[in-house]
Order: sequence, then C-alpha cells, then structure tokens
Amino acid sequence: MSDAAKRTARTVLQSAVALAVVLPAIVDAADIPATLPWVAGALAAAGALTRVMALPGVQRLLPGWLRTDEPAARG
Repeated sequence: MSDAAKRTARTVLQSAVALAVVLPAIVDAADIPATLPWVAGALAAAGALTRVMALPGVQRLLPGWLRTDEPAARG
C-alpha cells in the first residue's frame, strides 16, 4: 500500500471514529428524534463502530498512540 493510500485510510478511519463518538451528541443538540429510521441506523452504526474499535484484536492492530487499552509509549 502506498503512503498516500495509508494516509487516506488513516484519515477516513479517524474521521469515522470521531463521527461515531460525536453523533449521539449532535442528534441530541439538534433535537432530531432518535426514532427516525435514518437517525436510528446512523446511531446503531456509530455504536457498532465504537464497539469494534474497543475489541482487543482491533486495539492490537492500532498504533500505540491510538490505543485506549494501554498507555502509549513515551519516547
């Protein structure tokens, strides 16, 4: 994989994770009913992505500075 492709993939992943974390707050702040089908689907997908990112196997694949299950190495 080229460096540009790696940077693009990392950016897409980080943006998706950030959106997954913030989406419930956005829905609440905008007074959008969470029972709307597209909102419920988006919240379910955001929750699923957040849960997948917390899996130990996924955590091991992430670089140290992005892991949440162990402190990042300082150096």
